[in-house]
Amino acid sequence: MIALAVVAATAAILYAMGRNPICPCGEVKLWWGAVNSEENSQHLSDWYSASHLIHGFLFFGATWLAMRRFSFAPRLILALVVECAWEIAENTDAVIQHYRETTISLDYAGDSILNSVSDIGFMALGFFLASRLPVWLTVLIAIGLELFVGFMIRDNLTLNVLMLLWPIEAVKTWQGGA
Repeated sequence: MIALAVVAATAAILYAMGRNPICPCGEVKLWWGAVNSEENSQHLSDWYSASHLIHGFLFFGATWLAMRRFSFAPRLILALVVECAWEIAENTDAVIQHYRETTISLDYAGDSILNSVSDIGFMALGFFLASRLPVWLTVLIAIGLELFVGFMIRDNLTLNVLMLLWPIEAVKTWQGGA
């Protein structure tokens, strides 16, 4: 119940911030694969869903290290709070503008609420999978996803973090296809 309340509160905050509940196109799609389009980050899943799955892997590892005495549920709730805080921060005007200035996401307009809630779900799925899979397999899946998504769209979690925190013009140029 706490987990659902955290996600519902996040959706309410995003709505109060003026985020669109669904894609402005009026449709809800299971998958949207065109990164450089107005519909990116507006539907249930996209290329960036993989990075949220990896967030779950990372949050499970971090809570396993820092909170070993706690059971699965409180650790998941903490991971949800962190992921939800990121979804809120990611959709502020300042972060959206920073994405536009430092990454290849020139037309990025923020996430729909549906996409943000789905991203939170992907994180929770990653957290759950990491709790069940051997560490070596979790690491292998994360590396595989990073390489595959990086190859497919010239972006992934690693590059996204790099370009947000320490933008490198050569990486931005490469991501742009040059």
